[in-house]
Amino acid sequence: MSQYVTFTLDGSLYGIDVVRVQEALRAQSRTRVPLAPATVAGLVNLRGQVVLTIDLRTCLGLESRPDVTEPMMVVVQVAGEVVSLLVDNIGDVIDVGPDSFETPPDTLDPTVRPLIRGAHKLDSGLLLVLDVDRAVAA
Repeated sequence: MSQYVTFTLDGSLYGIDVVRVQEALRAQSRTRVPLAPATVAGLVNLRGQVVLTIDLRTCLGLESRPDVTEPMMVVVQVAGEVVSLLVDNIGDVIDVGPDSFETPPDTLDPTVRPLIRGAHKLDSGLLLVLDVDRAVAA
């Protein structure tokens, strides 16, 4: 069995391995980073620690979040560093078995496919498993 922290982006369900997630919380005010790539949403102060914030919508080539929608943050560990990922909504932690795991769907955008490890077929839809290391590196 595998456990994933789930979240949504533009109506799609994504998951990150629960051992990689430090916490999930409401987005905080961010300080812009001059000359940073478009995927960098800024820096946040998380209890005295300066944390890089990545906008997953930009990483996955999705449209910008409407200004009226306040994002959430999934705080993860990447190469020993704490990184915050902006998502639309946080879901539940779910358990899935290896029998439901498949390769990323062929319908995914070719630029997004490398960022998805695979997919789990659930009764409620498809859970896309995000490769956190590649998403942050992108």
